[in-house]
Amino acid sequence: MPLLTESLVAAERFTRATQPVLTTGDGLVLRPWTADDAQEVLEAFTDPLIRRWHVRSADSLAEVREWIDAWVGTWRTCVAANWAVADMGTGRLVGRASLKNLELDGGQAEVAYWTAPAARGRAVTPRAISALTAWAFETGFHRLELTHSVANERSCRVAAKLGYALEGTKRSAGLHADGWHDMHLHARIKGGYSAGMSGPEKDRTTAEVQQEEADFAGEHSKPTHAEEHPKGAELETDESTPDGHAGMDG
Repeated sequence: MPLLTESLVAAERFTRATQPVLTTGDGLVLRPWTADDAQEVLEAFTDPLIRRWHVRSADSLAEVREWIDAWVGTWRTCVAANWAVADMGTGRLVGRASLKNLELDGGQAEVAYWTAPAARGRAVTPRAISALTAWAFETGFHRLELTHSVANERSCRVAAKLGYALEGTKRSAGLHADGWHDMHLHARIKGGYSAGMSGPEKDRTTAEVQQEEADFAGEHSKPTHAEEHPKGAELETDESTPDGHAGMDG
């Protein structure tokens, strides 16, 4: 049965083209992964915060090389687009920026990222994801989503800073080592929210959604994951979207 709308993103952008190198304009480069990155990825995944939010650990260089092979392979299969984020001056790996769950016909994808421990405090994630978002919209994507545990307050602030509006909470949607977490859903629409919506729903603000979430939490109070972990630990990371969820490395 033929579609009545044209695909927003041509598959050939992935299947017949090499993965582009993106720059932030202020010292970071988003480049394809290589086997030479394995040692730095292995070191990054010894960090308890990355392991917490991404729900995985690495036991060997061989295992990490398999991850990298998978990250590289998803480009031509139109499954995901994974970039290594590096410092242009030193060449050192400082993080990862990805689009996963690519849906080319509808022009939709989900943003994911992590920042190497030694690079925290340099706004690596906002800079990298800003460049990635710009590329995605220029390529034809219409809607980008960003999800994170409600206990990961830093990612909520990062999403807001990048213009990813909070749309609501996915109840018990993310399985972490300490159990199921509610997940915040943020999204950014090419050209702005009102371009894709009509009626009163488009006028709801992030603040209104947040107030609804606070009201719900008050009515359904129970111990939270934030209470089970030191608050300072939550604020030390800007990771988002556990790799183990929704086929991040598939």
